[in-house]
Amino acid sequence: MTLKPKPLAPDSTLLDAWDLRWPERRLLLLCLLCMTLGFLMVLGSGLAAGRALHPLDLLPLFVYALCLLVMHLSLVAARFQGDQILLATLAFLAGFGLLAQYRLGAFDTADPAGPGLLLFPLGVLLMLTACVALMHGRYERLAAGLWIWGGLSLALVAVLLLIGQRYRGAVYGAGLITPTELLKVTVVLFLASFIDRHAKPLSNWGKGFPRPPLRDLLPLAGFLAVLAGLLLFQRDLGMLIILGVTLLVMLFAGTGRIGYLVLGALGAAGLGALVLAFFSHGQSRIAAWRSPFDDPTGNSWQILQGLSGMYSGGLWGEGFGRGNPEYTPIAQSDFIYSVIGEELGFVGCALVIVFFLIFFSRGLGIADQTRSSFGKLVCVGLVSVLATQTFLNLGGVTKFIPLTGITLPFISHGGSSLLTGFISLGLILAISESAPGSARRQTVTTKRARAGAEAPRRRVREAAPDLHPDPSPGEGRSPAPRPDARASGTAPPRRTSRKKPVARSKDPLD
Repeated sequence: MTLKPKPLAPDSTLLDAWDLRWPERRLLLLCLLCMTLGFLMVLGSGLAAGRALHPLDLLPLFVYALCLLVMHLSLVAARFQGDQILLATLAFLAGFGLLAQYRLGAFDTADPAGPGLLLFPLGVLLMLTACVALMHGRYERLAAGLWIWGGLSLALVAVLLLIGQRYRGAVYGAGLITPTELLKVTVVLFLASFIDRHAKPLSNWGKGFPRPPLRDLLPLAGFLAVLAGLLLFQRDLGMLIILGVTLLVMLFAGTGRIGYLVLGALGAAGLGALVLAFFSHGQSRIAAWRSPFDDPTGNSWQILQGLSGMYSGGLWGEGFGRGNPEYTPIAQSDFIYSVIGEELGFVGCALVIVFFLIFFSRGLGIADQTRSSFGKLVCVGLVSVLATQTFLNLGGVTKFIPLTGITLPFISHGGSSLLTGFISLGLILAISESAPGSARRQTVTTKRARAGAEAPRRRVREAAPDLHPDPSPGEGRSPAPRPDARASGTAPPRRTSRKKPVARSKDPLD
């Protein structure tokens, strides 16, 4: 199945746009089929356990199908010509998260208007709004709000510190929401705008170290210092790590200097030493990671239960809906991956990782094809945020790195994280619509190429002499033959052998 349909013409109709997005339509139908089978498995497990069915048990599946339909028809109506695989990949991951949350009882079917079930449609609405509003290159206008994004980022953290409440070592807003999740978008927009404006000074290098001018470095360093201080005071080490990695990746993408990544590795080592020395919250997590069996009923209880559940899943798992995720604390949020390993086994875990890799590779491919330097940096930054978040969650659950409290994008229970992920996808889709590989760019490029190829032909036709002029009305017959000189008795004129001088070229190379 080819995924490169014929691009739309400028005078295309809605039917043409419908035909253009047939690959996406097939992939979305495949996602719906997979989620339907998953919901039937969960319902079958409930029936086998003696649980009575509720009339609204299939409501999450209906909401998911309706959201897929709205997404697809909205992009068709907008004549969107961007990436078609990225949206289908997100549809699978977000649908899988919806299914996992339903299996864990996160949705109250007796209260259909509850916040849990409304987050998914709200995220779809935000994604479509961002995509349609910023397509056709309109996302470039975001670069003008450099310090608007910076000020908004600092205000989010400062206000949360003033009015938030502490819970399990971190600071949350009302209803345990985390408005600082928006930093994943606002900080990326700030960094993309700043690096795009100061790419040349930031590329200055000397003696193996970056040496940008102070007038270009001080504004960025001051903003990052204030933001890092606020996040440390809030004890949000996970967000600090995500934004730090994103900063280094965006600096590398904007300047091409790999030394920024080396300096980032040194900075990470220094941050680890700082956490060990001054933060008791981080010290307890590192101790639980290094020696989980020293405190099996305390700080290490969660990670040990998660590892036990993944081990019991084996290769194929115990079946969707047949595991015991209730033994793992906060399974629906931080440890959703351990539930996948327990009920779907190694195969289910690998499938989730494969879809995340497809998502990240498509995002980086869009960044590589984008001609706008600002769009490239935004795309790289958003993909870096989601990839770092995924690595921190999977690494913590599998005991590869210490736990950070970061959720798994699109799958874990967390409204702020889910909505931020949908907004990020809307931005990436808007950028993909203006990339050379998109159908819209193919249409524009084809028109310009045809116009450029036709112009020289017109100039050649206008400049070339007419070697075969049309005969005048009296010249329809062939010319009469010349009279024979010998027959007329007159001698032909004598030719001279003298040649005319050839004019020298004025070209200095002759």
